[in-house]
This record gives sequence, structure tokens and C-alpha cells, in this order.
Amino acid sequence: MRALAASVLAVCGLITSACGGAVSGGPAAGQAAEQAARPQADGTGAPSAPAPAGRAPAAKPLSGKLVVVDPGHNGGNFRAPKAINRKVNVLTQWKACDTTGTATAGGYSEAAFTWDVSTRLVKILRSRGAQVKLTRQNNTGVGPCITERAAIGNRSKADAAISVHADGSATRNRGFHVIMPKKINGPVDPVVGASSRLGVAVRDAFRKGTGLPYSTYIGSKALDYRNDLGGLNLSTVPKIFVETGNMKNPAEAAKFQDPRFRQKIALALANGLQHYLEP
Repeated sequence: MRALAASVLAVCGLITSACGGAVSGGPAAGQAAEQAARPQADGTGAPSAPAPAGRAPAAKPLSGKLVVVDPGHNGGNFRAPKAINRKVNVLTQWKACDTTGTATAGGYSEAAFTWDVSTRLVKILRSRGAQVKLTRQNNTGVGPCITERAAIGNRSKADAAISVHADGSATRNRGFHVIMPKKINGPVDPVVGASSRLGVAVRDAFRKGTGLPYSTYIGSKALDYRNDLGGLNLSTVPKIFVETGNMKNPAEAAKFQDPRFRQKIALALANGLQHYLEP
């Protein structure tokens, strides 16, 4: 994920189963088709079967788990450069409170994309029994700062937290990658190992569920470890960032603008989280 320069105004199948340039903040493309692409009650796209007479319903696989879902950026960030360019301490350096994120060549913003994928992900996780919290409640506001995004997961004592993004790299670059924290002699150190396990589980599920390749330009086998992201450095719960692909790559941009593919992304992320969270 590449932070935006301040001068430009300021990211089914495994279980039975940040960023670039300034954007216009326009609404997500393809919204008219979204309702048909929403999951049914069990999050798999098919209606849930009733329990046989006289038998109690099976326990949901994520009952008792709490997940924080962090949709990268926010649709109103471009209107508030002073607020999002404010520097905050991420322990290894000072960084902008937030950024606008990137966009496809056609203007579909990362903020709109991450909001759509995240709300789909929330529905699937809740259908599987998880309690879920979002770090922002709409795609029209500003922020929150990267420090507060981490704090939301910490205060809730989440079992796992995931920050959803898409990259804004050169058009020839393609593929997804998962970002995990490094030890920094800070609050994240005790959960670095768990975060790595979470990252591998999500990496494997995402590859199988979406068919997208590992990143061709960053990380090793789609895994990247960083110590400069406040959302990771300040986390006291297992947390990862997922750069779901490159919005500047025409082929991946076309997929991201398809609500059916966004549903695939959400389902793959849910499967990865479930693999990590299940005993």
C-alpha cells in the first residue's frame, strides 16, 4: 500500500465450506447488480437447510469469536486534506493520519471497493456466528486515523483483525499480497507470530477462492512483512493487511468492478479467517 503525497490530498471453497494516487471519491461501479450478488444466510450463496426434526441446529463455526474488519481509507477523505495529512506516531516513524487511497483508471475508488468488500465480509462472518466490528460505518466520512483503527481492535480484544485494501502500482504489476507485522520492541510484538499464521491462512484461502495470482512485484509468495504501518505496529491483537490486487492493472480493475467478484473476495477472506480461528 503506497501512501499518497500530502500535496495530492493526501486499501468458495476451503471450508464447508496501501495504495496509490488521489481519487475522486465517486460511488462504486456496478451497484445495480449487487443485490443479486449478496450471500444468502449461510454465506455460501445458497439457502441454509433447516435442521432435521428433533435435532438441535449445529453450532456455527465462528460462535464466540470477535473479528474487526477495517475497510481501508474513506470516501470523504479527499475533502479533508488537513485532517488526513495530520501526522501521527506509528512508533517507527510519523505518518499521515490516513490517505485517500488509489482508484482504477475509470475512477472506481479504493475506498468504495474496500467498503463494499468489507460489508460483504461482515455478513458472511456473522452468518457463521462471529461477532464483527467495523472501523468505519460508511463510505462518506473522513478517517479514522490509522492509530484509531488499531485501537478499535485493541479495545474490543478481537480474536483477529483484517484491514482490506487494494494497491495502486504500475499497470504491468498484478496479483495480491498479505502484509504482516514485524517485531518493533512495541505492542505488536506478542502477536507477531499469530499474525503470521493469520496471514498464511488468508493467503491460501484468497488464492484458492479468487484465482488471483501471488503478487508479481512485492513480497515472497504473496507474504510481506513491514514495520511502518500504524495499523499493525500499534495492534495488540493478531492483525493483517490484505492488498487484494492492483487497481491500476486493467484486468484486475475489471474484476474489482464486478460485484460477483467482490463477493468471491469477501468469501475467500471469510474462509481464511475461519481457518485461522477454528480450533
